[in-house]
Amino acid sequence: MITVISGTNNKGSNTKIFARHYAELLHQRTDQEVKFLALEDMPSDWFHNTMYAAASQAPSLTAVQDEYILPAANFVIFSPEYNGGFAGSLKLFIDACSIREYAKNFKDKRVALLGVSSGRAGNLRGMEQLTGIFNYLGTHVMPNRLPISQIDNLLNEDKTEITDAETLKVMAKHADEYLIFIRDRVTA
Repeated sequence: MITVISGTNNKGSNTKIFARHYAELLHQRTDQEVKFLALEDMPSDWFHNTMYAAASQAPSLTAVQDEYILPAANFVIFSPEYNGGFAGSLKLFIDACSIREYAKNFKDKRVALLGVSSGRAGNLRGMEQLTGIFNYLGTHVMPNRLPISQIDNLLNEDKTEITDAETLKVMAKHADEYLIFIRDRVTA
């Protein structure tokens, strides 16, 4: 199973548009189950000052972890650039999942990192930071990280879909490379 994650809890973020498109590319290219998780659609009841105690983990987080994280052998994470890094909500989510079933969440699984930004760098720094975190967790990070820059210029006027032909082409090529990267990792 592949889980594609839109890594921000910012409602209406353009990150979700790019992540959802990538999930559709994977649906078209593989028979593996592909699930889509947008952090902005998660309840926020799991973020509290006792969240790091196993007995205090919110049932909503446990349900998300059981559906999207534990059964996945592979991940694709889209991270928007926030203040020269990635969204704190994504780090918080990774940390919260680590309270239960630590070794089964990300260890020995594979991940592709895609950064999005309205600026020029496509969240290169954020992807570098995430690479360090996933290396620490024992996750195999796809070497080809894809920065997508100036995303406001790549969408239609309504900001509902990607219309830039070159970006669509690059994302499709990356999805093909990702499927080669995970080829021998169908199950966790």
